[in-house]
Amino acid sequence: MARLSYKEQIQRVREDAIVEAVNRLLATKGYDAMTVDEVAAEAGMAKASVYKHFASKEDLAAAAMVRALDRAVAFVDGLREQPDASPIDQLKAVAGWAIASQLEGEMPSLPSQNSALSNSLQANEAYMDRLISLSNKLSIWITQAQTSGQISSDLPAEMMLYILFARACDPVVGMLKASGMYTNEQILAWVTATTFDGVRPPSKA
Repeated sequence: MARLSYKEQIQRVREDAIVEAVNRLLATKGYDAMTVDEVAAEAGMAKASVYKHFASKEDLAAAAMVRALDRAVAFVDGLREQPDASPIDQLKAVAGWAIASQLEGEMPSLPSQNSALSNSLQANEAYMDRLISLSNKLSIWITQAQTSGQISSDLPAEMMLYILFARACDPVVGMLKASGMYTNEQILAWVTATTFDGVRPPSKA
């Protein structure tokens, strides 16, 4: 791989700073409330400098979403290197990672289905490639878990996939954290448990 020039390294550092700023704002405010002025202030640079790297607010959000999917794919690939883990344990680990990322302010909020951002992302090749790759990897575990009776086979596999994606932006996580009454560990354990086991008390032996 060719070594980046000093100018290219500076450009990469600035783009990383911008994307991280966008990620934080998307996680705390959401796409509609976020402004390019806020991105520039959060990244510590002029608004004009932001536009040198990203042409629009949609491009900024897309870059943050692609970065989030890159992290998700890397996490799933790491789990795939543990062949002895059961499919349900792998899925729980993915849900736990998504919830923890949200608790730590590292997960941008997913766009609503019919929003301008959603339409823009569907036309973004980098985003769609990563989304499809992640979906395919998770679908293998979902199918295996259903076949082995670890999760209900009566539910469409697609529904379980959407439930996992929803954990990355579950409003319950944010509300419990904002209450200040519970630790991140408690919230993580509770939301993960209700995702897979519902709200029924555990069966007594």
